[in-house]
Order: sequence, then C-alpha cells, then structure tokens
Amino acid sequence: MSRRHKAEKREVNPDPKFADLILSKFMNAVMKEGKKSTAERIVYGALDSMEKKAKSDPLAMFHAALENVMPAVEVRSRRVGGATYQVPVEVRAERRQALAIRWIINAARSRNENTMVDRLSGELMDASQNRGSAVKKREDTHKMADANRAFSHYRW
Repeated sequence: MSRRHKAEKREVNPDPKFADLILSKFMNAVMKEGKKSTAERIVYGALDSMEKKAKSDPLAMFHAALENVMPAVEVRSRRVGGATYQVPVEVRAERRQALAIRWIINAARSRNENTMVDRLSGELMDASQNRGSAVKKREDTHKMADANRAFSHYRW
C-alpha cells in the first residue's frame, strides 16, 4: 500500500429507479465482469420479489437488512513482541457498510435457490428479520471481538 497519499474516494451515482446511493453501491458489488445491466436486473428483481412476499416497502426492508448485518466491532491482528494478538477495534462507518454489503452478497451466493434473484431476495428478507447467514457472520465477528476483549489495551 502506497504511503504517499490516500486514495481519493470516487463518487457513486444513485441508482436510476430509487435514486439511492447505498443501493447503487450494493448493485456495483453484485456486478461481475462489468455487467451492470445484469446486476440491475438481479437487484431490482430481488426487491420486487421481496415486495410481493412481504407486502411492504422493499427499500425500507433493504436498509433494515443492511443495518442488521453491519458489525460494530471486529478483530484485527496486532504483533507485539513475538506474539500475534487478535485486538478488538471499532469499525468505521464506511467499512461497516462495505462489510455488510459483501456479507449479504456472499451469503446470497452460497444459498441453494435456483436463481440469483431468489437467493438475494431470500437473504435480504432473512437479514431484515435478523436471521440468515449474513447476520450469523456479524454475530460471529462480535463474539470473536468479545472473546478477545482482554487484548483491547493493545489497540493502536
């Protein structure tokens, strides 16, 4: 990693349907090999499917799911002397969002429904109700940080 200067953050344009920046970032993370239209079809299809199943605002459910998956603390490796300690640290807001997006997409991809639309809508609905693999990942991260609380004095 270059130490000369920080990489500047690129502005993301809001998505065309809901005009939501976070949804646009989510769509970019779903995208593979630059196929934005396919990613849009998957995400919008998942939101439509969620609306039909739950009969409530899909965008609110999406934000609730994201909020339920965002971790508050994580462990980072810190080498002191000859030993490596897992030190619990608080997660910055930007990283919280990025981790939540990544975890939801990975959990959706590992589900066993037929289409990615079904997988994503299922995972988002589960996450909005505080269950599912992505929420379990957050719980595991919190447990790990809690177990290593004794090393929190090594924080930097």
